[in-house]
Amino acid sequence: MEEPTAGPDSGVVLLTRPECHLCEDARAVLTRVTADLGLTWRELSVDEAPDLGARFAEELPVLFIDGVQRDFWSIDEGRLRRLLARV
Repeated sequence: MEEPTAGPDSGVVLLTRPECHLCEDARAVLTRVTADLGLTWRELSVDEAPDLGARFAEELPVLFIDGVQRDFWSIDEGRLRRLLARV
């Protein structure tokens, strides 16, 4: 039996799909901001979480912080910094 994939319920999680140019841009922003703030993030592919893929298919990539959807399509760096400064 496979272990269930952890959902976006805690921490900083980016929901992505393969071959997505917006996802690549979001990864770059997340990598830069979290490195500056000394935080970590993880990526969750819709291949690993098909239920989330179906739910957010038109909004990918989707950024979650502690399980709350905070951004989608294009991650605003300034907004992300403000959100993560509170974490």
